[in-house]
Amino acid sequence: MPASPSVDAEPVLPGPLLLVEDDPATQTRMCGILKSLGYRNEMVCVAGSLAQARAHLASTPCALILVDVGLPDGSGVDLIGELHESDPALPILVISAWSTEQIIVRALRAGATGYLLKERDDEEIALSIRSALRGGAPIDPFVARHILSLVGVSRATPHAPAATPVTGQSPTDEAVPALSPREIEILGLVAKGMTNREIAALLNISSLTVACHIKNIYKKLAVNSRTQAVFEARTFGLLP
Repeated sequence: MPASPSVDAEPVLPGPLLLVEDDPATQTRMCGILKSLGYRNEMVCVAGSLAQARAHLASTPCALILVDVGLPDGSGVDLIGELHESDPALPILVISAWSTEQIIVRALRAGATGYLLKERDDEEIALSIRSALRGGAPIDPFVARHILSLVGVSRATPHAPAATPVTGQSPTDEAVPALSPREIEILGLVAKGMTNREIAALLNISSLTVACHIKNIYKKLAVNSRTQAVFEARTFGLLP
């Protein structure tokens, strides 16, 4: 009797997957990366515009969305907002050359699960996609540093506090959310890209308990995604 495959050997490949990208060279590159992860051609759908993406999604729900920001008929951020509103649990990764403050913040506020830059090598992007499929919230290191610098600037001006990107309110005008030590611990592990099951195994608690903690974290931080929770926690100084 053949041995059953181990958990680590099981491909984390829910599908279909939608790639929203208008550049043919990038389409080819991304399809190659997805193939290296085990995706077959029939599992990957490609849309070159917002209109094509919306038409496809109207008839075929997808398990993961990879979207560029700059598209011929508008901004990918608009699509992110629409998808997140209809399904807050849908993982949506931005893969873009855009790294400006306004674009990054808009994408995360709209509901992007993660934000990657095209300049990263194929292996880094592949690892980030796998992390997103496992429930993680991958953020490009450059983007993460940029976000943290924004938080630092907003905290460095107590007499004229800057608005936080996500809430639009001053950090000094808002009370720091009362997260419990366990919730902060779990959120720190979420920030590392760990899934609920991985967190449960590490802390020796059930996945249901982890999910309950994360639900409470969302409520206290007034967010509805893992990425936004980590962003807000760092804004309030709850995470490094």
